[in-house]
Amino acid sequence: MKTKPNLDVDTLEAISVPNTMTCEFIQTLVNNYRNNHLVFVKDKLGIDDAHSIHFDLATLKKFISDIETETQKTNPSIADEDLGIRFYYAAYPKATDWEIMSGTPIGVEYAEKHTLVMVPTMKMEDEEGEMLPYDFNPLSSGNEGEFLAMASKTTDLEGEIISQNHGNLVPPDSTKTESF
Repeated sequence: MKTKPNLDVDTLEAISVPNTMTCEFIQTLVNNYRNNHLVFVKDKLGIDDAHSIHFDLATLKKFISDIETETQKTNPSIADEDLGIRFYYAAYPKATDWEIMSGTPIGVEYAEKHTLVMVPTMKMEDEEGEMLPYDFNPLSSGNEGEFLAMASKTTDLEGEIISQNHGNLVPPDSTKTESF
């Protein structure tokens, strides 16, 4: 599955070089997390939390494609550059509350570990005229096909929302594939 990159000829040159960071910088950021946040969670909550998460490329491409496809079905005038993804930090429930996870392939070994939940965003104008990336659900539309921003104070959230969760957390998955 291929997603269509959002490219125009004028900007192709500016974005043709991949974004990079040095290994030392990545290691510093990872160490900051492990030596502060992860230690705090272990010491204060007694949880051996995960320190990384992996999503395979096909899952990410499908998620992006679903956002693009469902948005275009509901409102084809929305431009790709107005779409995005917000990553929410989240945590699985305690093992004693695992019934909320019924119907998912996620095992109890993930209890209390952090995860990421991804939801689509769409740039919309706020009250002051600023374009901001609001959470939204491409599966829902309001009056005359306009999207209901999930962050709107007048919208009640319920039902199914396009979202993605559950990459492979390390731990419980093996650390032998990690470089940092």
